[in-house]
Amino acid sequence: VQLVESGGGLVQAGGSLRLSCAASGLTFSWYVMGWFRQAPGKEREFLATISRSGSNTYYADSVKGRFIISRDNIKNTVYLQMNSLKPEDTAVYSCAAKNTIGVLRNEYEYDYWGQGTQVTVSS
Repeated sequence: VQLVESGGGLVQAGGSLRLSCAASGLTFSWYVMGWFRQAPGKEREFLATISRSGSNTYYADSVKGRFIISRDNIKNTVYLQMNSLKPEDTAVYSCAAKNTIGVLRNEYEYDYWGQGTQVTVSS
């Protein structure tokens, strides 16, 4: 199983980025997907999760209304659209996968992780 994130970079505060996580080696539509981030010196933080079909999503309060998680089960890819970015959003962003149903906030329950992509928001 491989999860590969892309789309990170440097953006000014107030700007937008769309992250992608391409999955391979698994039946993607069987997997709940999640996005997390980790800033230097901080613990990993849950951001968003999406059910297998994409019909259910759940967000952390810190990103609700700014970030949107979506998936394309044909392209085996999950996305994170990030709007109104703030300097405090600077972190390494990672996707994760778990063969289960519903949605999943707990990082310790995910089975597979990507390497992450750096997002830096300048003020």
